[in-house]
Amino acid sequence: MNNKSIFITATNTNIGKTYTTLKLLEIFSKKNLKVVAFKPIETGVDDLPQDALRLLEKSQQLNPIFKNLTLKDICPIWFRLPASPFVAKQSKPIDMQKIYNSYQKLQKISDLVLIEGAGGLFVPIEKDLYMIDLIKIFDAKALLVVHDKLGCINDALLSINAITQQNISFEWCINHVDGKKEFQKITLPFFKEKFGKVLTLQDDLEQIANNLLL
Repeated sequence: MNNKSIFITATNTNIGKTYTTLKLLEIFSKKNLKVVAFKPIETGVDDLPQDALRLLEKSQQLNPIFKNLTLKDICPIWFRLPASPFVAKQSKPIDMQKIYNSYQKLQKISDLVLIEGAGGLFVPIEKDLYMIDLIKIFDAKALLVVHDKLGCINDALLSINAITQQNISFEWCINHVDGKKEFQKITLPFFKEKFGKVLTLQDDLEQIANNLLL
């Protein structure tokens, strides 16, 4: 298998990107891949970046070859303010070379890098640089995680259209965080009519993982 990267994004914040990345770490590891997680930027950090810490611990638990990686390797940039990186950085430029250097280090020692974004696709990093741009910078395939609450149709279509317009290869799935029965009643009929089979993290993780490797 050639070296690959998968960028985990979502329709908004608190949709389940870290949960999804942890699940993918487990399933790709079971496929005998040396898989490691990467969180380029984390905000809302009081002491240590908690999402990145969970990703580091899981990566090391699944594969001891990553035991010497540090939190700065997994998450090179973090800020205290719980806001977009553009605001959280407080007018200081974000060192994109530092981010890319960390990514290259992880890529060299792994078969697969799972990159977790921050918030949704158009969370600003700089005035004219957004999370969606990182997907292209890292030449990654994307996984769009969609919530299951009322309004997810609009959120999903906006994000899918944006990814498609950028010619980014992607998969998408539902993360059931609100209620599977309500989703099946008020949302699933449209998604099935529009897209056919609708994959969920809870029921179709194996297929999602296989699709991401294609």
